[in-house]
Amino acid sequence: MNSYTKFARLYDGLMNADVNYGHWADYIENLFDLYNTNPGIVCDLACGTGNITIPLALRGYEMIGVDRSFDMLSIAREKAQKKNADIIFLEQDLAKLDLYGSCGAFLCMIDGFNYVLNPNTLYKIAKRIKTCFLDTDGIFIFDISSRYKLETFIGNNTFIHDGDDVFYTWENKYYPNTNMSDMYLNFFVKSKNGYNRFGERHLQHAYTEDEIKKIFLSAGFSSVDTYSPLTFHSPKYDDTRIVFVAR
Repeated sequence: MNSYTKFARLYDGLMNADVNYGHWADYIENLFDLYNTNPGIVCDLACGTGNITIPLALRGYEMIGVDRSFDMLSIAREKAQKKNADIIFLEQDLAKLDLYGSCGAFLCMIDGFNYVLNPNTLYKIAKRIKTCFLDTDGIFIFDISSRYKLETFIGNNTFIHDGDDVFYTWENKYYPNTNMSDMYLNFFVKSKNGYNRFGERHLQHAYTEDEIKKIFLSAGFSSVDTYSPLTFHSPKYDDTRIVFVAR
């Protein structure tokens, strides 16, 4: 079952209530300042509907957005056109990333790397970016949903959303032997003829902070710093996200 197909049209309406993308864009710019970098081109991996890509483009950054979901990219292009944001959007799997040149910064925000289920694949992605596409003095900023979040907060729980036009159940199963979170979303979307029903399955790998650091250092990055989300403080054990800055 493919992820982010029919769900793509609902994504912004549901996520905007939980994620302040403007604050994340501010935070990314603050990290650029903290690490004294002024990237000429910024590549936003797993960009989805462009909620980080577009605000940064409107702030003057030359942006590339990459995602494997045709449906999510279609919405991103529509939104960018309405905002007159000139962005290159590429439909690519991160494991097969192919750009025309190098970039001063890479991003992968709001747990994009959790969808890379095999640590060896994540290593290959990091290695390819570091070797082929990241400027010598470039920076890579990304975050993950923490193992604490996927194992404890989401865990084996079921969540229900009952909105005016959308009702869904979100059923979860965590497998500690593989550190895998298996999520099934069952949607009922209001239409003229009643409700349309569809489902999506999402799998995420619950990486630890140390695992990610080891992968990126092995891939050739010289340093990997970590922060609690939207702060410059070290991560806490119960953070639901961890932010990484690799150079």
